[in-house]
Amino acid sequence: MATINQNYMKLAAGYLFPEIGRRVRAFTAENPTVEIMRLGIGNTTEPLTPTVVQGLHQGVDRLACRDTYTGYADDSSGEMFMKQALQRHYQRFGVELQLAEIYISDGAKPDSGNIQSIFAPENVVAVQDPAYPVYVDSNVMAGRSGGYDQQKRLYAGLVYMPCTEENQFFPALPEKKVDLIYLCSPNNPTGAVATREQLERFVRHAQQHRAVIIFDAAYSAFIREPHLPRSIYEIKGAAECAIEINSFSKIAGFTGVRLGWSIIPLSLVAEDASPGVLNQLWSRRQNTLFNGASNIVQGGGAAALSEEGWRECGYLVDYYMNNAAIIKSGLESVGFSCFGGTNAPFIWLKTPGGMSSWDFFDFLLRETHVVGTPGSGFGPSGESYFRLSAYGHRENVEKAVAAIQFRFKR
Repeated sequence: MATINQNYMKLAAGYLFPEIGRRVRAFTAENPTVEIMRLGIGNTTEPLTPTVVQGLHQGVDRLACRDTYTGYADDSSGEMFMKQALQRHYQRFGVELQLAEIYISDGAKPDSGNIQSIFAPENVVAVQDPAYPVYVDSNVMAGRSGGYDQQKRLYAGLVYMPCTEENQFFPALPEKKVDLIYLCSPNNPTGAVATREQLERFVRHAQQHRAVIIFDAAYSAFIREPHLPRSIYEIKGAAECAIEINSFSKIAGFTGVRLGWSIIPLSLVAEDASPGVLNQLWSRRQNTLFNGASNIVQGGGAAALSEEGWRECGYLVDYYMNNAAIIKSGLESVGFSCFGGTNAPFIWLKTPGGMSSWDFFDFLLRETHVVGTPGSGFGPSGESYFRLSAYGHRENVEKAVAAIQFRFKR
C-alpha cells in the first residue's frame, strides 16, 4: 500500500503566491471592470535584449544543422562555453572559480530547494526571517522541522534569524549550533544588502562550527554601491563554507526562459566531508535527477554575460531600479516608512496603523486595486510589513503609485 510523505502535511496551508492569486481572482470576479495593478510577484516585464535574443537564435540554429546538432550533454553540469562565460563573469569582481565548481541549472529556485538534499535530514537549519519561502518549505518537506505553530507563524525545529528595523534587516549570528545557514543578499523581501563585515562574521562562524552557508545572490546585479559584495566568495574563507546560488531571471529577464547556476567549491567542507566531497555529491545528484539546462537557453545566457550583453542587462537593471525609486519616493511622500529599493528591486514598507500584512493586502486591493505581497508570508518577522516589487512597465508603476498616493492623501 502506498503512503504519502507526511512532512508535506506540516506545510502551512497555501504557498504564498498562489494564495495571492486566489484572492485577486476572487476580487476580479466580483469587480470585473476594475483594472488590477500588480506590484506583487517579482516577475520581469521588459523584453529580452538584442544580444540575448541573438544568442538564443544561434542556439536554435545550431540544432537545425546536422553538423552542430546536440542532444543530451555528456555532463548535466552545463555546456563548457556557458561555464567559461560564468568564470569570466566572476572575474569582474575579483573571484576566481574552477570550471568544475560551476553547475548550470534551470533556475535559482529549484537549486535553492534541491541543494539541501545532499545534507543529512538531521541537520539543523537556520534561515533569515523574513525569507524567500522555498528555503523553509523545502526543508519542511525534507523532514527537518516539526509542526507549524499557527500563532507564532513558525515551524518547530527551524532556527529563525530575525531581520528587523533595529538590526537594519540583517540578522545576528545564530545563538545555538546550526548546520545549514540560508542567507540572501540583496534580500528578498526586505531589499537589504549585507556588508562585507556582516558576511565576514557569518563566514567565520561557519568555519568555526563546520556549518555550510547557502547564499542566494539572485539579485546581486542590482547592487549599486561599489563597496558592497556581489558574491560571498569576495570574503576570504567563504569557499570553505559556502554554496552560492544565482539566476538569470532578474539579471536578463529569464523568469520564463529559465536558467541559473550554483557554485559548489572544491574546497567546501562539512563536519563529515573533506574537500571535494560535497561537490561530488551535487554532481551525482544532478546527473541522476537532472539532464541539464536547455542548450538553447545556455546560448542566451552566455550572450547575456558577454561585454555587450552585460551592458544591455545593465539597462534592464536600471529600468527596474528607476521603478523602485518612483515607488519608494511616492509612498514616502504620503507617510509610509519604506526600506530597500536602493540596491534591490523591492520596497519593504510598514503597514499603516499596525494593520496586519494580509489585512493591508486586502485593503490595498479593495481601495487602490494594487497588488503587493504580505510580509507575513515570508516569515514571522514579516508581520506588519509589506513588499512591493519594482518589476512592471513604467506607466503601470506610476499609475499604481498614484492610486496609493490618492487614497492615503485623504
